[in-house]
Amino acid sequence: MFDSFESLVRIRRSVFKEVAKLAYEGDYERIEEIPYQLLNSEAKRNGQAKYRESIFLERAIVAERLRLAIGLPVRSADEHSAISKGIDEAITTKRFYEPPLINIIDFACNACPTDSYYVSDVCVGCLANPCRNVCPKNAISIVNGRSHINQDLCIKCGRCKDVCPYGAIIHRERPCQKACGMDAIESDEYGKAKINYDKCVSCGMCLVNCPFGAIADKSQIFQVIQSIKSDTPVYAIMAPSFVGQFGPKVNLKTIDDAMSKLGFAGVYEVSIGADLCTIEEAKDFLEEVPNKIKFMGTSCCPSWSVMAKTVFPEFKDNISMALTPMVLTARFVKKEHPNCKIVFVGPCSAKKLEASRKAVRSDVDFVLTFEELMGLFEAKEVDFNTLESKPLKNETTADGRGFAVAGGVAQAVVNVCKKMAPEREIKVKATQGLRNCKAMLEDAKKGKYDGYLLEGMACPYGCASGAGTITQPTKTKALVGVSQRETPLKNSLESVYSDRLEELEERGV
Repeated sequence: MFDSFESLVRIRRSVFKEVAKLAYEGDYERIEEIPYQLLNSEAKRNGQAKYRESIFLERAIVAERLRLAIGLPVRSADEHSAISKGIDEAITTKRFYEPPLINIIDFACNACPTDSYYVSDVCVGCLANPCRNVCPKNAISIVNGRSHINQDLCIKCGRCKDVCPYGAIIHRERPCQKACGMDAIESDEYGKAKINYDKCVSCGMCLVNCPFGAIADKSQIFQVIQSIKSDTPVYAIMAPSFVGQFGPKVNLKTIDDAMSKLGFAGVYEVSIGADLCTIEEAKDFLEEVPNKIKFMGTSCCPSWSVMAKTVFPEFKDNISMALTPMVLTARFVKKEHPNCKIVFVGPCSAKKLEASRKAVRSDVDFVLTFEELMGLFEAKEVDFNTLESKPLKNETTADGRGFAVAGGVAQAVVNVCKKMAPEREIKVKATQGLRNCKAMLEDAKKGKYDGYLLEGMACPYGCASGAGTITQPTKTKALVGVSQRETPLKNSLESVYSDRLEELEERGV
């Protein structure tokens, strides 16, 4: 995601590719050479740094990214150890994870300025001095003919910026901090970013908004490939937003062949579970709103769900208890293929934590983002132009596939409600971005959304713009629309698996 950060994206995806190659080949000692090969061969610049002040710093940062991509913890700058330290424990066919999921590589962080207002060179020292006149704390004075802001007095109200006729006052924000809807990015004693994990919901927006590439999440690429190399069949379940992620040649007709070249036993769409989740949420809404609860929130976005239950504990019963599409699909596949392993492939980091939670058994063994899966394709040098058309082993509906885009979940639930209770009016409020989601729940506290179905998505555009996506969200939205129009079954109630819902829910917590 965020291709405007081209160099960072290229490095991140190169690391995923190299870790996948390492896992497939089994020559794990080669990891020590990768920072040199990856950086030096890229531009053939004879040891000269391209992105940082030192080639040694560049290699050190890549080394930590390699460790995180294997699932290993970040080393501190004063730790003397090999990149491969701990890799023996990571060579496993089981989930390998030690918190935290989202990590900051300290020596990659630029200690960017936090929330502040700054007078730029555009200031001409005008006679009116509107910035000084509107400041409620007298924080602005004229120094050498230009406005100057005393940061000790400034309360960051922004009035000076609003009234400056020259646009000379700049609001500076730390990009990762600005992107975090949970205000979980703080500063350490050196001014570098640190994550307050009591607030973090692992949406991943910080890691794709850091211009210095200092933030990364742990990957399960290494363990997925170890499982593929074992005798246990490994099935992939693909989130609806996968369409278009890997280019026009990888689509609903060719994804099965593409994944088979990586060693997967088969592919299922998570839209199966989306249909079942829709039916369950529609039933819950019709039965509980407004008789038991004033409103109901959707359940499929884990970052939204965790935020709602932690920031607004009084609303924990208002968030649907329906199992998510990922969990329902995984249970379905494991019922079809006992003793298999399941890899959920999707757009976000938060699903990695959802798959690991103990409150509800997910039946998901591993989670990969689309970016991480592309690393596998590149490592195996899969030629998308030679893929064969194979029908997927499932049937789904247009509404189930619509979960990929903002508003799609709520629309699917409304469509089912209209079939079940045509006389009911279903009022909906859908929003994206955690700050907006929090604002929506603040309004709900005031009674603004009594009787409503609320859809919350942590990422702008919904799942189509998750931190692990590859394609621009507008393009993904368009391609999801095409897939919906081409799907014969429209309403989730038409799902051929609707009679399996009770059975899958009974598989336990």
